[in-house]
Amino acid sequence: MLALVLASTAASAAEIDFNRDVRPILSRNCFHCHGPDEEERKAGLRLDVESAAKKTTDGVAGIVEGKPDESLIIQRIFATDADDRMPPPEAKKTLTKKQKQILRNWIAQGAEYQDHWAFLPIKRSKPPAVRKKNFVRNPIDQFVLEKLGNNRIEPSPEADAGTLAKRIYIDLVGLLPSPDEVSAFRKAFAKDRDEAVKSLATRLLPTDAHGERWGRHWLDQARYADSQGYTIDGDRIMWPYRDWVIRAIRDNMPFDRFTIEQLAGDLLPNPTKAQLVATGFHRNTLINQEGGTDNEQFRNEEVVDRVNTTGAVWLGLTLGCAQCHTHKFDPITHQEYFEMFAFFNHTEDVNNTGPTVEVYQQELLLDKLDPKIQAQLNHAKMIVSRLERTKSERQEDWEYAYLKKTAEARPAVWSVLRPVEFTTQNGSLLEQLSDHSLLGKIRQAAQEHYFVGYDTGDAESIAAIRLRVLPHKSLPKNGPGLAGNGNFVLTRVIVKLGDREIPIVSADSDHAQPRFPILNVIDGKKETGWAINVGRGTPKGVKMNTEHEAQFTLAKPIKPDGKPLRVELWHEKNNHYNIGRFAIDASPNAPPPVKSVKLIAALKTQGNKRTADQKKLLTAEFAKADGDLKAAKADVSRVQRQLGFGPSAKAMITRELKSPRETYVHIRGDFLRKDKERGKLLPGVPAVFPAPNVAKHERVAYANRLDLARWLVSTNNPLTARVTVNRVWMRYFGRGLVETENDFGTQGTYPTHPDLLDWLAHYLMDNDWSMHALHKLIVSSATYRQSSNHRPDLNSVDKHNLLLARQNRIRYDAEIIRDVALSASGMLTRKTGGPSVRPPQPAGVYAFTQTKKNWTPDTGANRYRRGMYTRFYRSAPYPMMTTFDSPDFQSVCTSRPRSNTPLQSLTMANDETFFEFAQGLASRLLKDVEGTGTPADRERVTRAFEYCFCRKPSGSELDSVVEYLEQQRERFETDVEAAKTIAGKSLASKPVQGASWVALSRGLMNTDEFITRE
Repeated sequence: MLALVLASTAASAAEIDFNRDVRPILSRNCFHCHGPDEEERKAGLRLDVESAAKKTTDGVAGIVEGKPDESLIIQRIFATDADDRMPPPEAKKTLTKKQKQILRNWIAQGAEYQDHWAFLPIKRSKPPAVRKKNFVRNPIDQFVLEKLGNNRIEPSPEADAGTLAKRIYIDLVGLLPSPDEVSAFRKAFAKDRDEAVKSLATRLLPTDAHGERWGRHWLDQARYADSQGYTIDGDRIMWPYRDWVIRAIRDNMPFDRFTIEQLAGDLLPNPTKAQLVATGFHRNTLINQEGGTDNEQFRNEEVVDRVNTTGAVWLGLTLGCAQCHTHKFDPITHQEYFEMFAFFNHTEDVNNTGPTVEVYQQELLLDKLDPKIQAQLNHAKMIVSRLERTKSERQEDWEYAYLKKTAEARPAVWSVLRPVEFTTQNGSLLEQLSDHSLLGKIRQAAQEHYFVGYDTGDAESIAAIRLRVLPHKSLPKNGPGLAGNGNFVLTRVIVKLGDREIPIVSADSDHAQPRFPILNVIDGKKETGWAINVGRGTPKGVKMNTEHEAQFTLAKPIKPDGKPLRVELWHEKNNHYNIGRFAIDASPNAPPPVKSVKLIAALKTQGNKRTADQKKLLTAEFAKADGDLKAAKADVSRVQRQLGFGPSAKAMITRELKSPRETYVHIRGDFLRKDKERGKLLPGVPAVFPAPNVAKHERVAYANRLDLARWLVSTNNPLTARVTVNRVWMRYFGRGLVETENDFGTQGTYPTHPDLLDWLAHYLMDNDWSMHALHKLIVSSATYRQSSNHRPDLNSVDKHNLLLARQNRIRYDAEIIRDVALSASGMLTRKTGGPSVRPPQPAGVYAFTQTKKNWTPDTGANRYRRGMYTRFYRSAPYPMMTTFDSPDFQSVCTSRPRSNTPLQSLTMANDETFFEFAQGLASRLLKDVEGTGTPADRERVTRAFEYCFCRKPSGSELDSVVEYLEQQRERFETDVEAAKTIAGKSLASKPVQGASWVALSRGLMNTDEFITRE
């Protein structure tokens, strides 16, 4: 499309430009067989290099300067015989008459070649002089006006103030302005239009909302998701990286630093935690958690993804086309691809393992910290650091004391108690076995609780009880629990003598599932419990489906005096996770801690003779018992809460290996076929670009990721600044100055405004890579501020608005559609950062995934957060997002497609979430305007238009909508039950009135205007 417009302009020009007019024709039609790839090259003819194209072989040259009829390519493209004509019929590429004539004229004019425009140094263009000076607001407009003038096209008038306010809010922060904000802008606009626009941009840019809006664009390129990918697609913690992106954009981090910290923050001197978190950019790769896979294969897959993503995001090149062979169109060889590969081949992570750093919620987002509290935090961290440094010495003291205590402790004397009465809360059956254990039947209530009275016989004193959970062949996997895998979750144990409850002061067990320790049973919380599954951190040899025990020490020994001891076992967390078989024992004295034989053996083994497993076991047990360190860390957490920090999480980061891996060319891209004949490769960039400056490193003598990152944002690199400003332009106009924003190579389109592109690239670099400065420049331009109204006069000269004679209408991205609905309804939660949330979604989303996902819809504030915080599973994304063209984040996405489908209308009308937003808008309108009757209705309708469209309705719109509202009232007055359903709980007191306004709100939210930036 773009090529045809430019070609038509060029065909009539006296001088044909190679980059603008000729290269697109050759690249798309000829380079596949006559380009850089030696393996695919036909007849020895190469057309992408001037010397090769003009070389005479056997008296024939592909191109003869000034003599088109003697040039082989002209002879072949004009040939009438199909066997001689190029491109050949089987290529399914046919040159138009106009394209053939361009090639003939170009050769006649001397066949001057140029290096590909995108690989040339960025020109410092001067804004051209123009006649319509009253249109110009900044240099952008001069470049645009020149193109329009050359094609005798007039620009469009400026959009009205309301449209501009909505446009700027949507583009900068992704939210609708309130009626008051629109009114304030109108007043400022009436006084001074330019100042009003600049002031609004200045106010919106340094906000969390701007960080969220433009952070979402960046996360597409970072392939951000909340899951690992592939078929298992387990949960992943990446929100700290998202928080870092939001803050970096909000705070106007220069783009060069933004680049360096993400690609190589770990290689900076003394990197901060934030700089480490930034390196999560390249931990967003897919991770395969399936068993039986080759970790090295998927590590290589990750490195390949990092090369391709870096090429797409910063260079705008399809580097991946050179993974298996030399690029067929661009000057990137197969070897050069793997020299880029070498930059990323030395990181620690291997598939599903890798370095992390602990990050607290809000830690990366807070602006300033209270100096006094910060000092307290530093002191608390210092104590933690000191205790960490002395851990080995303190562990030796603990081992000695523990062994001594175990040796001195009086062993417990356990007696099996006989149950004399037993019942369950929900009627499930228990059977008493001959060993006095009780067996639960498989067909039990989902959550069952056992109440058992035990004969204490002639026991004089009871200081502790022991719960033994026992296997049985009737239980799933032999038990001892009733869950499908034999597990259980015991949430509470209550001990009573008669009717008096006996407090339990300590609990211990021989084994506990990670995150389900026995202490949970006595913490008073029904949402925590003791379970016995095995997992990461479980000592070797420990099994779930066997006997386990837990001991409970009473606050004071009790004297039964023949009274029965009553024991209650509660299961309140998971359905069907009840104990299947159990027995209770009693002891007159408190027992020593329950520990495995392996622990005692490890303690008795001299330190230098301990096995790796013994050392690991002792380290883990000391960590549990290290009260000093726990207290110090608790103190850190307490101070962090004062600073506004939330719970912590382990953020995935990138870190360099101490010893680098060897890198070779992978033959045909196969990581198992290393081309050792070529030898080891050092990191490097394609030879078509100037080489990066290699800094002096302490450990290595070759370029690393830090050198690459610095090269990407150096003045030597002609691509990054161009690619970056082009993508920013694309967000504001729906199309880049280079339409193929992901391909600046020879297959890409030529810029519509090449001088403007280079001027913007220089502007970005000259302003210290300030993205805020670039945003402000664009939104303050007259080009951006034009009306988007359709112009019939452009249909014949610039149907696709490539020359920017008007602004473009752009449908919102999926997340922004949710955000504007939240804005209009008044339900939006303005919390920034933190873990992803789960708004309601249709049932059955995970029916065909390999592993089920936990999607219990959030309640409260989290239910109404911005779309960018919605949890995203790669294998089964949130349906609304995919309906509105969100990518799947399996790989880099530099621009989203925009479709229009019936599913989108159905989603806006009937999706549970949008129905709730419509109810919220209706409730908001009824609260805003009291009273009944036509005047109140007209006022509410006007307010609804202001909330949804940032404008007042026209007279005809107002009349039509009020008439529709009356029709809905009549409908619901005859069907009150339907009205109750539609109105919902918030409007239940007046269901007919509420349902009528909900119906109207649904209609307004399902219009094209509601989801379109104009």
